[in-house]
This record gives sequence, structure tokens and C-alpha cells, in this order.
Amino acid sequence: MFFYIRLAWRNIMRNKRRTLIAGTAIGIGLAALIFTDALMIGMMDHLIHSGTTSFLGEGQVHGKGFRETLEIETTIAGYNEVVERLKTSPIVESFSPRVIAFSMISSPSNSEGVTMIGIDPKRERDLSGVDDVIVRGGYVSDGERDIVIGSKLAEILEVDIGARVVLTAAQAHTGDLSQELFRVAGIYHLNIAEMDRGMVFIRIDKAQQILGLGSAVHEIAFRFTDTAYGRDDTLPLWSELQEGGNEACGWPTLLPQLSAALQLVDFSLMIVAIILFTLVSFGIVNTLFMSLYERLFEFGVLRAIGTRPRSVFYLVASEAGALSVVSLVLGAILSVIIVAIIGKTGIDYTGIEYAGVTFREKIYPVVTVAQFIKYPLGVFAITTLVGLYPAAYAARLTPARAMRKSF
Repeated sequence: MFFYIRLAWRNIMRNKRRTLIAGTAIGIGLAALIFTDALMIGMMDHLIHSGTTSFLGEGQVHGKGFRETLEIETTIAGYNEVVERLKTSPIVESFSPRVIAFSMISSPSNSEGVTMIGIDPKRERDLSGVDDVIVRGGYVSDGERDIVIGSKLAEILEVDIGARVVLTAAQAHTGDLSQELFRVAGIYHLNIAEMDRGMVFIRIDKAQQILGLGSAVHEIAFRFTDTAYGRDDTLPLWSELQEGGNEACGWPTLLPQLSAALQLVDFSLMIVAIILFTLVSFGIVNTLFMSLYERLFEFGVLRAIGTRPRSVFYLVASEAGALSVVSLVLGAILSVIIVAIIGKTGIDYTGIEYAGVTFREKIYPVVTVAQFIKYPLGVFAITTLVGLYPAAYAARLTPARAMRKSF
């Protein structure tokens, strides 16, 4: 076998220009596949990170039916027990309780319907990224009448830091309207239109007072020590948190469109791989047949002096393998160069929404060892496989036909 490999390597180097062109073409396809995979991983990681860290969290607990109805009377059952489970769970990094209700916010200039979010400022700071996107003023502080609003909402209300606004909400159980005066302590800009216009943040105890909830809460959002836990429906933690009539779910349930997008990306990558491998196959077959045609007389002489068809078959198949090795080296070098360049500059999709999540930062490709194993192995396997056709054709050539250079 070593003899065939050495002879195949010498044969493909007889026409270095053609080998380099064919190898580069195949290598570009391999590099494109590796880069596409790396970019898709980077894009999905960014979307998951953006979707879960901006406000959502990687998992949430609610009273049963709250996500569908948003009824303020539907609160978490056994709140203290749920908090204790989250505190003692080794896979939960942080959590934050919230009170959520529809309300009306008014300024001297305008009014707007918003979602009022009551938060624990310290716990929320560890969970979501709202405090990191404050563009004017500060975060919700110890002042019970502090309110943080979005940049778009500030434009609609025509208010700035220090301005006074009024929140109006219906109380739980009675439905009586409750109004409270607040001072704008901060303005955030998440670059997510719905949040920048429709969400305001106040202290959780003040929200409970406005709604007449006592110490009850509507939602507990939490973050895992590993993002992968949010996708694992078999975690015992989910069933533990659902005891007493609650609902607990991870981000794939909270953002079903993002979960569907992940599956679509995998399918799209498979289609790209099939197309590239098909083009690679035609390129290899064309190159090998051109080489075979140029050496028909040589194959005729080999067959005339007694060389077995099996030996001719092994020789041409080895040439296909040697060509694939050249292509793999070139493809690996090209992919490293491309990923290194894009890894520094990134691709700016900031502000574009996809699968219900807005890109907040540049996208950077994520390189894994598996990409430089499975795709090169796939190219090598395809190259060797399609090389069997020219090899079988060469093995069936008769000496007279080959020496006349007749296909």
C-alpha cells in the first residue's frame, strides 16, 4: 500500500498547476463549510446570550397559567419553598423574583400603556443586563419612588431624568385602580423596541403595594451555571419547582422561535454541506479523468506487460486520496485565515431582529476542534469514494484501447 501512495503522490505532482487549482477549489469549499459552521455557532450563542441575559433569564417559575393569562392574581405557590430550592441547587447561579402587571404611565405631555416590572435591584443586577444598558441616570436604587424607563418611552412621554410620572394599575382581587407618583431615576436602551417602549422597572415591594399582593410574586427568573441546562427537560429541578401548582420552564419554551431557529440552522448547514460536497465530487472526478486521459498510453503499457486491473484500480484510488490530502491542508489553512480575520473584526448585525431576539453586539465565529475533524474527514471520505469511479474505469481499460488513447 505504501508503494501505491508514493506513486500516487508522484503522479499528482506531475502537473502541479492542475493539482493546486483542484486542491484549492476543494479547499475553498472545505474552508467555507468550516467558517459557516463557526459563524452559525457564534450567531446562535450570541442570540441565546442576548435573549437570556437581557431580561428573560435561562429559566423561569410562574404560578400555573400566568404566562398565558398574565392575571395579577396568579402568583407563585409556596414562594419561600421555591426560593429555598433555587438557593440550594448547585446548578443555579442566580435568581430574581419579579412582580409583573399591565399599567398606564402618564406624564404632563403624554400617556402610554406599559408592563410594570417590580424587581429586587440587587438580585436583578446579577441576573439581567438592564443595569448595564442605562444610558442616562442610574438604576433602581433604595428610593421607593424611583422608576427606570426605556429610551423610546422617554421620547413618547417627553421626560428626562428627574421628571415625575404617574403609574396607574388595577389591584389584585378587587380591581380597584391604584395610582402612584414616581421620579425617573434612569433611562435604559436595550435596542429591543418592545422593551425600550413598553417596560418600566420599580422596586418589588412598591409594586406589591400598588397591586395589593402582600409578599406574593408572579415570576422568578434564574440563571444556570451552564447555559446547556436550560435546554435539558430531564433536569429534576423542573419537577421540584412545579410542586404546589407552579410552572417551570427553560428558555427554549420561553423563546420557542429561537429554539426553532436553532433547528433551522442545523438543517441549513446540512444543505450547505451537501451542495459543497456535490461540487467537490464533480471537481475530483473531472481532475482524475483529465489525469487519466493524459496517461492512457502509460496505462496501456502497464496492462500490456501484465499489470493486473486491481493494481491500476489501487493506483488511481490512491491518487484521489492524495489529492484530498492536498485539499485538506489548503482548506485548513484558508479556514484558519478567514476565521482569524473575522474573529477580530466580527460581523455587525447590531439592531437586526431574528427569531424574536435582537442582535446587540457583533457576531464572532466560534471555532471548535470538531469542525477540523468531521468536515475534513467528510471531504476525505467523499474524495476517496468518488475516486472509485475513475479508478474502476481505468481498471477496465484494455491495453489496445488505452494505447490508442480512446475512452
